[in-house]
Amino acid sequence: MASDADAVVVGAGPNGLVAANLLADRGWDVVVYEAAPDPGGAVRSAELMERGFVNDLFSAFYPLAAASPVVRGLRLEEHGLTWKYAPIVLAHPAADGTCPVLTTELDHTAASLDAFCGGDGDAWRELHRRWERLRPGLIEGLFAPMPPVKASVQLALAARRDALRLARFALLPVRQMTHEYFGSDPAQRLVAGCALHADLAPGQVLSGFFGWFLCMLGQDYGWPVPEGGAAALTRALVARLEARGGRLVCNAPVERVVVRDGRAVGVAIDGQQVLARRAVLADVDAPNLFTKLVGLEHLPSQFADDLRRFVWDQSVFKVDWNLDSAIPWSAPEARRAGTLHIVDSIDELTRSRAQIEQRLVPDEPFLIVGQQSVADPTRTPPGRETAWAYSHLPREIKGDAADTLPPLSDPKWREAFADRMQHRIERLAPGFTSLVRGRHILAPNDLQDRDSNLVGGGINGGTAQLFQQFVFRPTPGFGRPETPIRRLFLASASAHPGGGVHGACGSNAARAAIAHDRLDFARRSRSSPTGAGRRERQ
Repeated sequence: MASDADAVVVGAGPNGLVAANLLADRGWDVVVYEAAPDPGGAVRSAELMERGFVNDLFSAFYPLAAASPVVRGLRLEEHGLTWKYAPIVLAHPAADGTCPVLTTELDHTAASLDAFCGGDGDAWRELHRRWERLRPGLIEGLFAPMPPVKASVQLALAARRDALRLARFALLPVRQMTHEYFGSDPAQRLVAGCALHADLAPGQVLSGFFGWFLCMLGQDYGWPVPEGGAAALTRALVARLEARGGRLVCNAPVERVVVRDGRAVGVAIDGQQVLARRAVLADVDAPNLFTKLVGLEHLPSQFADDLRRFVWDQSVFKVDWNLDSAIPWSAPEARRAGTLHIVDSIDELTRSRAQIEQRLVPDEPFLIVGQQSVADPTRTPPGRETAWAYSHLPREIKGDAADTLPPLSDPKWREAFADRMQHRIERLAPGFTSLVRGRHILAPNDLQDRDSNLVGGGINGGTAQLFQQFVFRPTPGFGRPETPIRRLFLASASAHPGGGVHGACGSNAARAAIAHDRLDFARRSRSSPTGAGRRERQ
């Protein structure tokens, strides 16, 4: 089963598969080892409850993939991937009957916001003009390795004399940012809901930038889904890799990274050592990679100490439904949206996040809802629908803010919290519950059981808060895929730029592996009169 290669990639999540593809493009002999029976990590789909109903297990919509130069450069459409788009990117209905929407048509989005407060549409256009000016540098910088030299030059040229104002804008909490730009609560909550896709509270630094960034991706690129389910994206990555000679081996858990003289020389699988002649790339969360697969004895003491301060993102609780027909949202716009946010105001959003900070289950949880069959009807039998929703929970739960759930140890707890989520949808879509033909629950421990990188149900490879981003990810002074172990590269979402399906963590690791291999080759060439052996095919 196990065989040597130029590069061994540990983990067949999207970052691991992107890294393997880019190395194969350079002529490297690459093998990817995946512990699970199927590749994809958090990009998988299955018929969870009934045949003919395709449900996405984890991630479901992909604005970052649509914008990422890494993913776009792979041209996965040539390997079977087809992107599908809902008529409305995002809708945010509320109990008061308002429902702002985000679409890929700028005039449509602006008109939606103007309907609640005259001038909010113009504010949206101003935010979009800022995005258009900064987009090239932002995209380059966010998806490139640290330090982003080229992107910094691009952003400096775009900012010109406005640099300090732009810096302030980037640091604004979303609560403050939306207050400064919009006069209506519907417009404010549309942006704030996007910020809460990560573990950022409305009052935290960077939440405004995150919400604005995700909104602008939706405005320009949409939030597309793969036709046939999330697994179609994984299948395209695998097909491309195999077309270039790369290999994928599933049901092959890596037991450890083999380290000799401070250098990664391979991995151990089922008691056998597999040689990696040029590099090991790990699509594995940072704490597990370094503490379990490498071992703290191989690490500098300061790095090991910093790693103990690594902060995970919040846990996620996810529910899938198979439905007899479309969700009967009271707001007509919501029926045409691929994704919805469920929370009535920024105040409610702030209160929900504060309850999580107190380690309480929110009494009115913020929901991110997906109805992917609006964009892709191939996922269900004619006339039927699927839907899902997820909400954040504390990593440690000490109580329930509503004090109505059974004890956490009670097997009925999961169903009770799923009911709470379902009731939130029912209030905005009367009759929803009567349409449910099947319900499937993935609690935080279930998510980790299905993908070991989703530790404790966290889906972003570690917190997105500023103190663990950029040069602080996964530890201070890091920020790059190189590790304290030579020829071992971190390719997971624990590396910069973090969570989301954009492929940048894998791309950065592959680029680093290629660069260091060139340096090693140059050193060997200088020290050997006969040269250093073959290099990658050009």
